[in-house]
Amino acid sequence: MIVIGLTGGIASGKSTVSNRLKAYYGAQVIDADAIAYEFSHPGRPLWQNFVARYGKERALLPDGELNRAGIGQLVFSQPAERRWVDSMAHPLIQQEIAARIERSRAAGEKVIVLDVPLLFESGWDAMTDAVWVVYVDAAVQLRRLVERNRLPEALANQRIASQMPLLEKKQRANVVIDNNGTLAETIRQVDHAWESVAR
Repeated sequence: MIVIGLTGGIASGKSTVSNRLKAYYGAQVIDADAIAYEFSHPGRPLWQNFVARYGKERALLPDGELNRAGIGQLVFSQPAERRWVDSMAHPLIQQEIAARIERSRAAGEKVIVLDVPLLFESGWDAMTDAVWVVYVDAAVQLRRLVERNRLPEALANQRIASQMPLLEKKQRANVVIDNNGTLAETIRQVDHAWESVAR
């Protein structure tokens, strides 16, 4: 079984590539963000840890769900809190990823796509056989993040700066999907890369 690590930067277009692999090729995708989201529901491990650290008033919305926007603002503005979140969440998510990889292996899957925004930062590239990076230039990344999340430019830059620079990820990749152009151009690159794996 081949494990492809799919990563990029915030607003680089990684979801576009992941969705193409899943919808068009039927790829088995293990999505780290989706696992984190599952673990953040009331009573689940991440939910419990955030409530224990910040208290119900700061951590929760009136309906009992996590106040994701409030926690995100706190975490991205305070490096110490970001380090705490990573040290708390990463082992839980990594354990679940490893379990899903083993279930896929046992089921006879041929290719697994491990969709992780912080693949290099977390060291989880060691779990993969090859790494695909979805790359955009810095100016394009900033513009797309501002437009997508409706963030002030200063906050958008703060979130971009919290990740490894895309240029460094590009240099460490086995395959680079350049997403600076049109959707059709990106899809052609994805299809070519997948065909190489299939062969």
